[in-house]
Amino acid sequence: MRQALTVVALCILSFMAGAIVMRLYDLGLQRGGSIASSASTAPAASGAVVDFTRQPLWAYGFVEPPKPGEKASPQAAPSRNLRPNEDANEQTKPRQLPGSSGSFSLVDIRDGGNVIDWYPGDHPSMPDIIRSGPAKMKEGRRGCGFCHLPNGLGRPENAPVSALPAAYFVQQLHDFRDGLRRSADPRKPNTNTMIDLARAMTEEEIAAAAKYFAAISWSPRVKVIETSLVPKTRIVGNLFLATEEAKTEPINGRIIEVPEDEERSETHRDPRAGFIAYVPEGSLAKGKHLVTLGGAQIVNGEIVQGKTTPCTACHGPDLLGVGDVPPIAGRSPSYLVRQLFDIQQGTRRGAGTDLMKIIVSKLDPNDMAAIAAYVASKFPPDPADSEAAAQLAESGRQ
Repeated sequence: MRQALTVVALCILSFMAGAIVMRLYDLGLQRGGSIASSASTAPAASGAVVDFTRQPLWAYGFVEPPKPGEKASPQAAPSRNLRPNEDANEQTKPRQLPGSSGSFSLVDIRDGGNVIDWYPGDHPSMPDIIRSGPAKMKEGRRGCGFCHLPNGLGRPENAPVSALPAAYFVQQLHDFRDGLRRSADPRKPNTNTMIDLARAMTEEEIAAAAKYFAAISWSPRVKVIETSLVPKTRIVGNLFLATEEAKTEPINGRIIEVPEDEERSETHRDPRAGFIAYVPEGSLAKGKHLVTLGGAQIVNGEIVQGKTTPCTACHGPDLLGVGDVPPIAGRSPSYLVRQLFDIQQGTRRGAGTDLMKIIVSKLDPNDMAAIAAYVASKFPPDPADSEAAAQLAESGRQ
């Protein structure tokens, strides 16, 4: 009986600590919002010193740390030009996908300045910023829907943006624009592209994009599988692609996120195509402990504080967000780990991240992988977990 009461007390204390952090987050967001909206003098670079010895390289799509001074080359602008190393007929022939009435060639699919739409019924009508990109951008113009897909589900190498609170979405674009949000790995090219696009967008375009993606419901996207072995892979554009079906390579603490169907995902950019996230064995249990209790434990009948604050305190008992705090359940674990590391290393700043930096300061790459694995596995949310968390919240208020 005493043990059970101690566990309940541990849960309530974790919730109350998280509630305090949540309130501080809200206050920081309010102050940060007013600052960021006028941050025309924000530095062009973060000035942060990144500890690459702790970097989860796999989350960024690399196998070795960057060399001194190494940085990303600008991404090539989307083009309708035929590729000389591919058959012209293959590039121009119409292609179809199951369940779609659309018909597009590879030339169409690769045209980021006029985003194709396989399933227009899956989302609202695309405004120009989603289909074609910032109007004032002369070179390198590409629509938001090209990388993040028309349904906003995104891909492991970029961000899942559907169902994000509009205010949060706007804040992130301001942070990109004002030099507050960068990648910890200077070789990550699409972060620089995102910065250029954000700087070219008008406030009207930012608001239109935020409204569009906020209106789209989140859908299951990632299948999380615990394993000690993964298929051999190659990396293309910071994305892992399996080179064989057999699992022969040790996972070694990584998360390896690959398309379920490479042709649908890569060749056709099918926004309904899913991904498999291979995660280390035991990471779901470890992740649940960190996400729900912050890693707190009971030792000899005494509560020992964990190394972080429960994620559920700010992101909600079902991890689907609270107010302007973003939902994280079911999102790409690779993306989630990149954000944890970027915040920890100080290359992602802006409203709300000062508190997040404290929360993630003690996490090592294995902790981050476990948290991301568990969070990615929690969509749709487990009704039992949500009910238990709601009861815990009620207990904390009494």
